Amino acid sequence: MMPNPIIVYIQAHWVEWLFAAAIGLLGFMYRRIMNQLKEEKRKNDALMLGVQCLLRESIVANYNKYQDKDYCPIYAKESIKRVYEAYHNLGGNDVATKLYHTMLDMPEEPKDEQ
Repeated sequence: MMPNPIIVYIQAHWVEWLFAAAIGLLGFMYRRIMNQLKEEKRKNDALMLGVQCLLRESIVANYNKYQDKDYCPIYAKESIKRVYEAYHNLGGNDVATKLYHTMLDMPEEPKDEQ
């Protein structure tokens, strides 16, 4: 009796099929991981911009508060320094930088107490 040609083909080429399946699976996994990384980067960028906006808003609000008082206490300057450092590390570097430096140059006590 002659062996089945399908069995003969499988016996002769099983290694090629195994490697083809493995490469296909690796390609699928690579695409999936890359898509997940792109999605995570998109979300991370959105979070970074959101935090940057909140920090900028804090700098502007503090500037308005202490500009009206004509002084900025030392504890407020320390807090503003931390906020600005985080803001700057997130890539912020615009009008808030000027406001930050203006607040640092303000006196630390009201004029009538000096």
